[in-house]
Amino acid sequence: MHKKIFLLLCVAASGLFAFKGFEDNKYFEIIKNLEIFTNAYKEINHSYVDELDPGKLMRAGMDAMLEGLDPFTNYISETDIEGYRYLYEGRYNGFGAEARQMGEWVVVTEIFENSPAHKAGLKVGDAITSVDGQSAKGRTQEEVMAFLRGVPGTKVDLMVRRPGENKDQRITLERGEIEAQNVPHHGIVAEGIGYIYLTTFTRDAGENVANALQDLKSKHPGLKGVILDLRDNGGGLLNEAVNLVNVFVPRNEFVVSTKGKVPEWDRSFKTLNNPVDKEIPVVVLINKMSASASEIVSGSLQDLDRGVLMGQRSYGKGLVQNTKDVGYNAKIKLTTAKYYIPSGRCIQAVRYKNGEPVDIPDAERAVFKTRAGRPVLDGGGVKPDVMLPADTATGIVKALLDQNIIFDYATQWSLKHPQIDSIEIFSFTDWDDFSRFAQDKKFEYESASEKMLKELRTVADREHYPLGADLQTMESKIKAEKKGEMTKNKARILHEIEQEIVGRYYFQRGKVRKSLKNDPEVDEAVKLLNDPARYKAILAGR
Repeated sequence: MHKKIFLLLCVAASGLFAFKGFEDNKYFEIIKNLEIFTNAYKEINHSYVDELDPGKLMRAGMDAMLEGLDPFTNYISETDIEGYRYLYEGRYNGFGAEARQMGEWVVVTEIFENSPAHKAGLKVGDAITSVDGQSAKGRTQEEVMAFLRGVPGTKVDLMVRRPGENKDQRITLERGEIEAQNVPHHGIVAEGIGYIYLTTFTRDAGENVANALQDLKSKHPGLKGVILDLRDNGGGLLNEAVNLVNVFVPRNEFVVSTKGKVPEWDRSFKTLNNPVDKEIPVVVLINKMSASASEIVSGSLQDLDRGVLMGQRSYGKGLVQNTKDVGYNAKIKLTTAKYYIPSGRCIQAVRYKNGEPVDIPDAERAVFKTRAGRPVLDGGGVKPDVMLPADTATGIVKALLDQNIIFDYATQWSLKHPQIDSIEIFSFTDWDDFSRFAQDKKFEYESASEKMLKELRTVADREHYPLGADLQTMESKIKAEKKGEMTKNKARILHEIEQEIVGRYYFQRGKVRKSLKNDPEVDEAVKLLNDPARYKAILAGR
């Protein structure tokens, strides 16, 4: 087998060599290094002291080769394909649920409404103990999900351990093609103010937003503004970004161009249809996880002075990826171009650390102009017109979420309550019960201050500095402050519990609707849309 691989690579290399000739040093280097790599791969597989998996060894080599490029150029093996289809196409062959590893089991964390999982009776909180007779104990999330995906129409038998029940339950699922709902909610958040939430730029994203806006306009003739929520939207299909911009701007408007190494592949994209509404005031909400297609939409609307951006600076992904087949159902997803929005700027972050973009100071970013002459910057993402503090879970709230305390409590609570009031009416107030639950679970967390103190103690001991008493005093003060931290964060913790409980009964759309009742950024957007003079002044650069 190894000899065949070696001969095939040599033949390919020889053909390339003959085609280009010795005069091209670049191609000579390719040929030389292909031969070196093939020889090394063959020798390692043949002679290494322990038994190796050739596929895993090659995967490690592929990943190492691509690691030196941008974080979005990846190798997609045959076993990764279903996950790729879900992430980039919005559909996949499976059962319609999400799950994650909790201890020795993979536990269902979300059910998609009207999916095979929903229809079969699977519930959030179910621990999957076996799939088609194979034990799932100790299996990773990726392994279990791979077992569950398959050809639509085929069936899979699960055994699940449901909290509150004494024995495992058998559930038979019929797989289907699942299409994620990219606009799970649209509605009115204040008098005359509409709201549209887009989760991802999968198929028909632009059309679905257009339909949502048309629905709002028809049901509320006095609509005076709309909020487009792109927070935590990691992007997706480029053409859907153009279609979404087209909802608010006229036909034949330039939105984005792509430019790369191969000039023949460069493309420009313009809007193709008549807009739904080219006049209605728009506020676009973005945050640091709004990326790619979200940045095309928000950046283009900003460049065209068509809407006001509000929130935090976006992620900074101005790169275009394409997939290439590399044989045996595997693919390479690689960056082939950068995209440029109407002002001419590219918003790509140029520095990375551990795969994440590093903030670039404004002084190092080039200045461009919007259509009305407002200054905007390239690189490092899109900066909102109105900056807001990030509303993220930190400290004890994050620990309660990360350790699944809130998740487990919602599971226990929902077992005792077959139904709840409507989304808008339901309110969780039993703080004492949750506090007892967290205590029974022996919930503890280490604050950032405690972690730094522990590191300082280690360094001080290594350097023989006598700081023991001082560090002990600081540790005692931190612990005293932590005792009241649950109570200090009571409002946010109750909000997170409400969100989790509502999701058990009303799915993702319920979570979104409930979150709007306590969303400071949506409140700020409503205030702006209710102040036309301020809205116009921002777009005019005043």
